[in-house]
Amino acid sequence: MVKLTINHNKKNGETYYYAQVNITKDGKNSTQTISVIGKHSDLLKITPDPEKYAKEIVQELDEKYRAEHGMLELKVDFDTPLEELKSVASQSTNLNVGYFFLQYIIKQLQIKHFVDQMMKNSKAKYNAYDILRFLVCARIIDPGSKLYTCQHLHNYFEKIEISHQQVLRFMDILAESYDSYIEHLFNSSCKIVKRNLNVVYYDCTNFYFEIECEDSFYVDEVTGEVIRGFRLYGPSKEHRPNPIVQMGLFMDSDGIPLSMTIHPGSTNEQITAIPGEKKIVKMFNGKSLIYCADGGLGSYNIRKYNTFGDRKFIVTQSIKKLSAQLQDSVFDNTDYRLLATDQPTTIQAMKSFDKHDEKNRQLYDDKIYKVIPADYSIELNGFYDVKQFKNGNTKKVQAKGIVHQYLIVTFSRKYFEYQRAVRGRQIEAAKRMLRDAKDPEEIKKGPNDVRRFIRLKKDKKINGSVNDIYEINTERIAAEEKYDGFYAIATNIEVVDSKDNPIKSKVLEVFRINDQRYKIEEDFRIMKTNFDGRPVYHRLPSRITAHFMICYTALMLYRLIEKQLYDKGQHFPINTICETLRNMQVTLLENKAYKSLYSDSEVLRALVALTDMHLDKLYYPVSRLKKIIRGLQ
Repeated sequence: MVKLTINHNKKNGETYYYAQVNITKDGKNSTQTISVIGKHSDLLKITPDPEKYAKEIVQELDEKYRAEHGMLELKVDFDTPLEELKSVASQSTNLNVGYFFLQYIIKQLQIKHFVDQMMKNSKAKYNAYDILRFLVCARIIDPGSKLYTCQHLHNYFEKIEISHQQVLRFMDILAESYDSYIEHLFNSSCKIVKRNLNVVYYDCTNFYFEIECEDSFYVDEVTGEVIRGFRLYGPSKEHRPNPIVQMGLFMDSDGIPLSMTIHPGSTNEQITAIPGEKKIVKMFNGKSLIYCADGGLGSYNIRKYNTFGDRKFIVTQSIKKLSAQLQDSVFDNTDYRLLATDQPTTIQAMKSFDKHDEKNRQLYDDKIYKVIPADYSIELNGFYDVKQFKNGNTKKVQAKGIVHQYLIVTFSRKYFEYQRAVRGRQIEAAKRMLRDAKDPEEIKKGPNDVRRFIRLKKDKKINGSVNDIYEINTERIAAEEKYDGFYAIATNIEVVDSKDNPIKSKVLEVFRINDQRYKIEEDFRIMKTNFDGRPVYHRLPSRITAHFMICYTALMLYRLIEKQLYDKGQHFPINTICETLRNMQVTLLENKAYKSLYSDSEVLRALVALTDMHLDKLYYPVSRLKKIIRGLQ
């Protein structure tokens, strides 16, 4: 606030008029003169009342100063009561503006244009675009059920009213545009960032439902068509006794999603890969690609499909499931090379060197590799295919045919000792179980359960009675130890030269591509943990599909933000980004200005630089935030 200061100089008897402001910095108050109005005698030449004249000038300077510095004056009445509302529970008056950054990406993706086209022939009276964008933003900032989101829309800067019923109706419509919506997001994202489309990663996961019974089957009396339920029992990584729905996700090398598939929970994941990949090939306009997945999604049919149309595959391969002939080649000491130096070596040499010798430190961190041709029909005994019947059931059958491929086998001393250490702890647990006289039959058995190291032995006594005796299965332990330290990748990329010698640069490229598979697991974790994509509270297939479309869109927004920041040399974990967006709240001061209730941070500065939206101020005029959000529509 500009104030008038009058100073009387005793030496010359003159009176001076100044315009000054009070400044507080680092807890200290000071006064700064912004204008010298003049001496009393000089002002008498232009006005009969110099003091009144000086006050008028100070008032003008005050208005100008406030306008330039965004200042306002608040008058507080401490006896003013709260506005009386009919709400049962009190609501926060804080408003989130962090979603402005998400809205920035939504605008870039041209989602409004898609929704407008989708709803063009609809008679719906609600704003479908508002429903979709707030469902997506809420999935990142304040995830919850659709009803929860509708009940907490007042926490966002815009005054939006959406009923739960309108949301459900919109989700039915959105699910009908599933394929076109996924394709639209892909095409629009390519205009925002440069997509790395040389490699396509695929994996499947499950989302559970808080219900006790799965959906029933329905057989059409006229056509005989079997209509399967959506929420069905199936293998769950969490071992939950709940019906599940399966999601298959395609992503690029940067972790940005490309497409997804939704299937009933009992669907064999191997039969979902090729139909989904065909859609990817169509979106790519026939562009060459490399399919990368784990061994569970690398059946013979999938590999065969990716030998045509300039497509390649890289899939992990279980050595245990290889034929005897291929296993003999894996455990044969010949043709192994050190990955770092490409020098010949043997498996035995890697197992026997002194790891505590400092000279062998590099060797301990290194691994050896070997390339084995595996395109003979006799060597397909370790590969299996999935046959699908008309009723939807599937059966695992022996693969038939020939596929051109190589096995890249590696052995790591560090991985070898890690597996031995894990198994050692499991064996000790099995021994404790026997010592404590507990019945191993009471413990759930699985591929990684300690009970697999315990076997039942029938002990016949002289009188003819039979006792059940449990003991450690040393044969099972020896069989598993055989594979410790080994890892295999199957690919049809030419990784050897004309003389069948490995091309190291090609082998390293295969390793590099395969190492990026962790990002798709990260995508699943983000949707499940950060976005609370599970449990799912919908029953109808259309709404279940729409729910995952919303989660997929939220993942797309995050990955696009992450990619743009990464291209600028910045990287932040998703937890810090979500926390920043969630904490970006403002409050309205006497209908005159908004005050920020959040602090500065590295993430905030990065987002401001990325979007050029200066949401890093302590105060905002009411019109400024409204202008920003209008520009993002």
